[in-house]
Order: sequence, then C-alpha cells, then structure tokens
Amino acid sequence: MNRISLVFATLFFTAVGLAFGGTEPVLQASPSPTPNEEKNSNDIFEAEGVVTFDSDFRNDHLDKLGNGDSKYSDFSYDHRFSITGNWYLRLGGEYERFDFGGTDNGLPDHLQAAYAHLAYEYVVHDHAGASVEVDPGIYWENHVSGDAFDIPWKMFVSFPLKKDKIFGVIGVGGSLYQDPIVAPGGGLIWLFTDKFRLEGVFPRPALVYDITDNLEFRVLGNLFYESFRTDDVITPEKKLQLHNAIVQYNEDRAGVQLAFDGFKPFKFIAGGGYTVLREFDFFRASERAKLDPAPYVNFSIEARF
Repeated sequence: MNRISLVFATLFFTAVGLAFGGTEPVLQASPSPTPNEEKNSNDIFEAEGVVTFDSDFRNDHLDKLGNGDSKYSDFSYDHRFSITGNWYLRLGGEYERFDFGGTDNGLPDHLQAAYAHLAYEYVVHDHAGASVEVDPGIYWENHVSGDAFDIPWKMFVSFPLKKDKIFGVIGVGGSLYQDPIVAPGGGLIWLFTDKFRLEGVFPRPALVYDITDNLEFRVLGNLFYESFRTDDVITPEKKLQLHNAIVQYNEDRAGVQLAFDGFKPFKFIAGGGYTVLREFDFFRASERAKLDPAPYVNFSIEARF
C-alpha cells in the first residue's frame, strides 16, 4: 500500500469508528425529501450505454496502432435486505462489456466482466451513507480461466461537516489486478440551495441543478478504471506482444447530462461530452496504448422500487 493510500485508509477507518461508535453516518445529496423519498428502495435495476467516437492512438513509439472507438454497456440488479434500522445487506450482480472498433491492431476487440455485489451499507433517503462492498467475479477478454477471477472491493463513509449543508466522504478501494492495488477516493458534498449542489466525490464528481422536481441537470466527470485478463495481444509493435496479460483499461470523461424521473419508478438519463483519455495499460509489462480525446454520448435507465 503506498503512503497516500495508507493515509486515506487510516482516515477512513477512523471515520468509520466514529460513525459506528456514535452518530450514525448521514448522506443527503438532494433537497429535503418528500414522504415517498423517505422510503428506501428494496430493488435497484440499472442499464447504461456509452459510445465514444473515433480518435487516433497517440503514443510516441506506438504509431502503428491507427485509430479506434469504444462502446460500453452495463446491466445490474440488486436487492436490499433490511438488517436493523437503516442498515441493509445488498446482494446482486452485474455484467459489463467494452467493444472496440477501428484499426485491427492486435489490441483486445472487447473486454467484459460478470460479478456479484455483496455490500453492507447504511441507507438514508435511498442514498448509501456508508458502505463496505466486494465484487467477486470474472474479468476477461474471450476465454474464461481461473486467473481471470478477481475480487474488487470498496468502502466509504460520509459524515456531516455542517449540519444539513456540507458533508465529507472518505473512501478507499482496490483489487488484486489493479495498479496500485489500493487507491483512495472521496470528496465533499455541498448543498448550496435546495436546487443547487456540489457532489464533488471522486471518481464521479458532479455539479447538480434541479430544474424541476423531476428534471435534473449535471456537469460531471467520470474516472473509470477496471482490470481484465486478456488472451493474446499481438500488435505491430514488438514491444507490445503479450500473452495472458493483465490490462487496466480506463476512460476519463467530462460532460453534461439530463435526468428525468417523472415516470416512477423509472429514471431516464441522457448526456454527452468528451472522453479526455482512453488507455490500455499493461502495467506489468510497462506498456501503454493511449487514444486522443473524442466526443461521447451516453444513455441509461434506472428503476428503484
């Protein structure tokens, strides 16, 4: 564990100790709730699609990889089991997949993952204020094998800094095939008004404005990192010819989106912006393949009931 991660982990467990030993953790990232919003959902379904358009590979020594685009799809379902008070056990599963087009350059055509959700969390107004979660499953390219199994995990706690106004969030997460193995997260939630707030929590910070009770506008970022076991990676570059290697793929996005939840229990989300960075990081072989920025669009649907 590096020094930064150790500091964040220490702060996290200190905050968890305070939360579990005294005041309950609280997270309210929305205006004062209506009676319906006071109820926590038992079932959560989400489906998302993201398309990042074509751009060129830009590595100095990997100039034969051409260009590429990417398509991301994700489906998940979870059920919350009430344990005591606001504490819940959340169980479910998720399947996600990247498909890559463009130049046939030997890099993966797709990457995919299927894994379980096992979480213990404190839920207020349908938002988790503290959580410990593990996502055991397989993260692979084409062929499933024992060494494609990974156990990503994450934990966080939120706590009030100024009552009903400002909240801090401290978290940490990691996995067997992540680089670094442990990394920090967290940030600040600031409710400026009933309609305008900052959700400055990494890896998904956002500035949010509620246009109406059912229509929300966001300026947001998304730092997506996930690791997969690949098959054969044979590119035109001699330095990038690997077998059974781990790749950490990431997409760093910045954009805007609209969300409409006027047809309960559904929420419809559409947005777009720029994928600032896409990268295949074969960190164990010290080789990377990066793409130039490109525009993206995304669509998703959520249901909570």
